[in-house]
Amino acid sequence: MRDPLTILTDTFTSFLFGKVETTRLPVRTSTGQAQAVYLPTAAPGLGDSGVIIGREVYSGKGYIYDPFQLYGQQLPAPHWLVLGESGNGKSALEKTYVLRQLRFRDRQVVVLDAQGEDGVGEWNLIAEELGITPIRLDPTAALDHGIRLNPLDPSITTTGQLALLRTIIEVAMGHGLDERSGFALKVAHAYVNETIVERQPVLSDIVDQLRHPEPESAEAMNVALDDVRAWGLDVALVIDRLVDGDLRGMFDGPTTVGIDLDAPLIVFDLSHIDRNSIAMPILMAIVGVWLEHTWIRPDRKKRIFLVEEAWHIINSPFVAQLFQRLLKFGRRLGLSFVAVVHHLSDVVDGAAAKEAAAILKMASTRTIYAQKADEARATGRVLGLPRWAVEIIPTLTPGIAVWDVNGNVQVVKHLVTETERPLVFTDRAMTESSADLSSDDDALRAAELEAEQRAAAFMEQHIGDLDGSSESTVA
Repeated sequence: MRDPLTILTDTFTSFLFGKVETTRLPVRTSTGQAQAVYLPTAAPGLGDSGVIIGREVYSGKGYIYDPFQLYGQQLPAPHWLVLGESGNGKSALEKTYVLRQLRFRDRQVVVLDAQGEDGVGEWNLIAEELGITPIRLDPTAALDHGIRLNPLDPSITTTGQLALLRTIIEVAMGHGLDERSGFALKVAHAYVNETIVERQPVLSDIVDQLRHPEPESAEAMNVALDDVRAWGLDVALVIDRLVDGDLRGMFDGPTTVGIDLDAPLIVFDLSHIDRNSIAMPILMAIVGVWLEHTWIRPDRKKRIFLVEEAWHIINSPFVAQLFQRLLKFGRRLGLSFVAVVHHLSDVVDGAAAKEAAAILKMASTRTIYAQKADEARATGRVLGLPRWAVEIIPTLTPGIAVWDVNGNVQVVKHLVTETERPLVFTDRAMTESSADLSSDDDALRAAELEAEQRAAAFMEQHIGDLDGSSESTVA
């Protein structure tokens, strides 16, 4: 029953002003549109512990990412895949990420630098700034007292040495070793390690032993000596390429003295190697195993292994298997593997599709810069990206990328400080740059602002796609 005073008040008000409608008609809308009524609905970030990357485009919040801090909470694995066409900011992201990680004392980074200009790798300027000498693998310089990495270095276990030799041979031959060739290699390697003790064994020792096997090797298997020699002939010819062929000088002698594997940053400069030749996967195999047995140690350091032009690894089944093994060290030894690839089709359609799929599955973080629409759709299918992210990828401008951190998808603008800018945007870094990434700060900021406005307009138009956009009635 209504209060008499309320009834009297309503009657008097109606007499003076007429009947007043106090009930608001319902408005039909969608949940995607209705969420704008309550603004604090931005997606949660990744926490506040780690290195700053930039800011989220839609919320404006700072975007902080660190695979070591997120591991076990939001990340099942600390590995990271970076995708995008040239000129969109992959190089700038990699470099600033490494510089910021190195501010932590328990970090160590290894970079395989496959690009460069003016006779040096793209990471040369950063290495110089940090007082680091890159390990420059150059067949020409190696003949003139250049850098050498010995696959038979005593710091590598005998098991690791044999695995490395097999990988080199399989990469060069394009198929696996049969049992007979593998046996010939094994007995030659064992004999060299047992008999050469006054110096480092080298590859030429293996070649000599394959060409002239010991009678004991044949007797152990009850076969003719000529058979053992025949089984090892093809193997000897492949290894001879490292001794007296186009890779001569880099691996056919003792490891160069003075290579500091305890430095916070280790740069392997591969810019003098033809990226399309068989030399590149062979080098990747040698460096990978060498690192596995000399650099990766259970000393509680957090390590980052960054590989540019990564499709040269993943396209070779044997080298891909090697790097799969390295990725598995991530959980046990604190290793984060960062693979930089221009197009996902470079790896998923390559000769090592199975191995590539396994590596992609281990990468819980994926960063995608601008791609053409067709490529973006293919990338979205393989990586399982939401539809709104796939549609926005072709509209991205340099410095802005879609980040997928184990299902947490954000659009992030990468920010570069004035201190970092001279090290990141240089003439030698222009292999990964375009006019949009020039040193003209005003033009850069204008492009970034335009990109943010375009992205915001796109999201406003398609905001219903974010959550399924079911209709509801709001009073």
